[in-house]
Amino acid sequence: MKHYTVLKNECIDGLAIKKDGIYVDATLGYAGDSEEILRRIKRGMLFAFDKDLDAVTYSLDHLKKVGDRFVIFHSDYINMKEMLASKGIEKVDGILFDLGVSSVQIDEDRGFSFMRDEKLDMRMDQSQEFDAIKLLNSYSYDELRKIFFQYGEVSKANCIAKKIVDERLKEKIVGTQQLCDIIKMAVGAKEFYKSHPERQVFQAIRIEVNNELENLKKALEDALTLLNEHGRLVVVTFHSLEDKIVKQFMKKYSEVDPIVKGLPSIPYEYRPKLKIITKKAIKPSDEELRENSRSRSAKLRIAERI
Repeated sequence: MKHYTVLKNECIDGLAIKKDGIYVDATLGYAGDSEEILRRIKRGMLFAFDKDLDAVTYSLDHLKKVGDRFVIFHSDYINMKEMLASKGIEKVDGILFDLGVSSVQIDEDRGFSFMRDEKLDMRMDQSQEFDAIKLLNSYSYDELRKIFFQYGEVSKANCIAKKIVDERLKEKIVGTQQLCDIIKMAVGAKEFYKSHPERQVFQAIRIEVNNELENLKKALEDALTLLNEHGRLVVVTFHSLEDKIVKQFMKKYSEVDPIVKGLPSIPYEYRPKLKIITKKAIKPSDEELRENSRSRSAKLRIAERI
């Protein structure tokens, strides 16, 4: 199975892995990062999470060839704290989030890509009932406009939302090419081929279907409470909205709480909880971009628990 793990070496180095440490791969995918973590721990343990059953099934078989010091949860990472507690784990030495859609998911007719004509879906968790088809055929004009604007930063969110509502009265929207055609009608062919708004629209739909941004906010807060002193938080994002959440989270917890800033002695609970390791986000090298063009939007940020 062909899968390219973006910024793999930089992520693994960022975790600063100890042989006896406990690590979490919050976004297992097809085990690119987990495989390398497992190779480096000798007396430690790896816990991995993914809500995509195909990824879990593949990775379970794959990681068994590397070692046995791992547990995989078929679960969204928002359940990370509770699931780890069920195994008696309250603290860990590193947590990795590699966000976004895997190459396999894009290539396996899951409705994530606008490059091919396939059935709309976009669910990370195939057992989930709510998918892109239900969203496009049930959301009101205002709901569609809001997610296109907020999650896709689509400049013509209004006219695209209106066109979707008009067109679904004629025929149910079920295919990726059908949706692209509607977007092209809404903005005009010249604008469509110039700015390709379908990229942002598909992103917005995927984020809404999987509740990605709200889940990320909760998971980051949980990660902070799980990390041991000197434990590392490593996050790879693939679009500006994710990166903004991660950047603001790390900034917030790396500074003294404004409530007590300036006091001669800062109470412990108001002191910084994180030290930012990457002052600027790490981006893929030119070599990696040549190998995998899909990595072009990736940004890696690392922080350490203090």
